[in-house]
Amino acid sequence: MAVEEGIDDYTQDGTVDLKGNPVRRSKRGGWTACSFVVVYEAFERMAYYGISSNLVLYLTRKLHQGTVKSANNVTNWVGTIWITPILGAYVADAHLGRYWTFVIASVIYVSGMLLLTLSVSLPGLKPPACHLANIDDCKEASTLQLAVFFGALYTLAVGTGGTKPNISTIGADQFDDFHPKEKAHKLSFFNWWMFSIFFGTLFANTVLVYIQDNVGWTLGYGLPTLGLVISVVIFLVGTPYYRHRMPAGSPFTRMAMVIIAAIRKWKVPLPSDPKQLYELELEEYARKGKFRIDSTPTLRFLNKAAVKTGSMDPWMLCSVTQVEETKQMLRMIPVLVATFVPSTMIAQINTLFVKQGTTLDRHIGSFKIPPASLAGFVTISMLVCVVLYDRFFVPLMQKFTKNPRGITLLQRMGIGLVFHIIIMVIASLTERHRLSVAREHGLVENGGQLPLTIFILLPQFVLMGTADAFLEVAKLEFFYDQAPESMKSLGTSYSTTSLGIGNFLSSFLLSTVSHITRKHGHQGWILNNLNKSHLDYYYAFFAILNFLNLIFFLVVIKFYVYKAEVSDSMHVLTEELKVMRLNASNQERSRE
Repeated sequence: MAVEEGIDDYTQDGTVDLKGNPVRRSKRGGWTACSFVVVYEAFERMAYYGISSNLVLYLTRKLHQGTVKSANNVTNWVGTIWITPILGAYVADAHLGRYWTFVIASVIYVSGMLLLTLSVSLPGLKPPACHLANIDDCKEASTLQLAVFFGALYTLAVGTGGTKPNISTIGADQFDDFHPKEKAHKLSFFNWWMFSIFFGTLFANTVLVYIQDNVGWTLGYGLPTLGLVISVVIFLVGTPYYRHRMPAGSPFTRMAMVIIAAIRKWKVPLPSDPKQLYELELEEYARKGKFRIDSTPTLRFLNKAAVKTGSMDPWMLCSVTQVEETKQMLRMIPVLVATFVPSTMIAQINTLFVKQGTTLDRHIGSFKIPPASLAGFVTISMLVCVVLYDRFFVPLMQKFTKNPRGITLLQRMGIGLVFHIIIMVIASLTERHRLSVAREHGLVENGGQLPLTIFILLPQFVLMGTADAFLEVAKLEFFYDQAPESMKSLGTSYSTTSLGIGNFLSSFLLSTVSHITRKHGHQGWILNNLNKSHLDYYYAFFAILNFLNLIFFLVVIKFYVYKAEVSDSMHVLTEELKVMRLNASNQERSRE
């Protein structure tokens, strides 16, 4: 009995310790291990948002860049921050594993933060202070000053490429999908994961932003750097408690093999019985702790990669499971595309929304609110909505849908997309009101501060947090959940890629709209003087874009097929193995 309990205590999902030995669930993983990961994330998000939240104002006030240039520099950098995880996911899945990729990337991340703190601290690394109303009259930053500052930012971006796709996956790996209790905990993990992210973000958007605006940029950037160092130390302390997955080879290579093999055999007919397709023996999957996936009728052309033609070349013949893994990653791409536009909306929080705040009355008595602090309301709204969603909405919906998540992940994402339409309509109407006040008080030409409280922007910030509670949490969980077991890091990087492309799309749209609306002698929609600009038109354009994107999303989900539950597949695999072994033993007995 004790031996059976010992066997049952080992994880069944293929996780190991750093030396590659099987692990006991009583010794490693679970919420004990996750606590280190979640605390790390709170500190790391404090560090990241401590830089990004107020970056547009540093570029404007200290490096003397205009509205479009500073906003685009922010979104291009943030875009890079979210795109580099593709490289990090590749290195983790193909070579180093998630843990070591994360550790090495953390060193690069800390190095970038240290250099960035130096660049804002040393007088020789920034242009002289300028308090003129028109920043075009201020001295521009030198090539060396810009090289050091942006060199630090992009070093930091390379570091985050290795940490972002792997840290959330390391957290999710601490729960065994084949253990009912742990699987139930995993359903809540992503909600509390986002909770920790936005807890760190809230501190950055309130305390750190206030320090940067009122005390100084040296301390304002020094504290996030210290926070990052603390977060890495916390993660390393938890090392004895983590479960790990061995690198399973490059997911890109395995996907390329399937696509090329299918193209090379495009004239070969598919057999009527899917069981005639090439597949590895059941024992092979069981021995490696991997999962067999049965052939599906979707994307039938790729099934040709598993048609037997006599050649065993891996670029000519792939197993059914390898084909199905490729299909799973490709099936998610239309959903990924549908998340680009809402990611573009998120990019406005730390750029145009903050710039709007600088034109409004920010006083509460003698206290002056930093414009970037309003992003804290996104965080507060997010925190409240995640808790309400997890504790009340999910149990309520479970009674009607019988779905353990309450509603499907795609339905949750769809609700978030509707919120983005509402947000941009409200933002457009609010900006129209702000511009009318500027005209009434004769503040259009001089770009002066309006006698209008900054809290008129509050609804768009609060609703953005509500949208995140639906869309961003569901997006992260969807791409992790729907990715094949051997490509989880790549699946998670889909989520970050969405934010990256959204930021690049923001840069493209801002530059394009600014250029087009200035043609033929027109004033233009986006100028350095926001009181002369027409951000209300720009936000209305975003509302229309979100509506069209929602229609595209509805079409996509109509045809999307969720992948089968892995635990069910494993159960079937175990039962089939038992039957095979029973048949084999019966054959041996009959021979005797």
